[in-house]
Amino acid sequence: MLPADGAGPGLRRVCIFCGSSAGERSRYLEAASELGALLAREGIELVYGGSRTGIMGRLADAVLEAGGRVTGVIPGVLMNRELAHQELTDLRVVSSMHQRKAEMAELADAFVALPGGLGTLEEFCEVLTWGQLGLHRKPSGVLDVGGFFQPLVRFLDHMVAEGFLSRVHREMVLVETSPQALLDRLRAYQPPRVPRWIEAGHT
Repeated sequence: MLPADGAGPGLRRVCIFCGSSAGERSRYLEAASELGALLAREGIELVYGGSRTGIMGRLADAVLEAGGRVTGVIPGVLMNRELAHQELTDLRVVSSMHQRKAEMAELADAFVALPGGLGTLEEFCEVLTWGQLGLHRKPSGVLDVGGFFQPLVRFLDHMVAEGFLSRVHREMVLVETSPQALLDRLRAYQPPRVPRWIEAGHT
């Protein structure tokens, strides 16, 4: 079971979901570098999926190069496929994808998505669902690099318009284009007064 507390006074650890590939635009890697350096400067530990490739690798390297701490959590089956980062502060090898997500969620005070693929989207949506169900009260946000997440933002608004998502739960998704602005909003986050979908009347 995830702890139900929020981020508390300041963020100690942030779990970031992002792509194990670099994407087609240099801005994605640049944003990962900027966010990683910011985390280190502010004394926030990175928790992520443990890979040394793509945006994941750039993010971890940026934190480490700036003197920060990084915990990676990776399933044994992906050690070779994802080329696990061997220079992390703490590399944890777990038995399954489910255990990976549960451990990252347990460690983190907040969740952030950077550009990525299906795995990134699935992981981020799962922690949002846990928040909607009241299983945790931690903030979640996306760093909208070059408008990457705008289709997702529009789809969330479409869910609200069609009656499948309450406005209060839609507002749990924090969207910013600046790493500093996103961290500031994560710190200031107040969980919704109606945390459970049953009380809100939405599935």
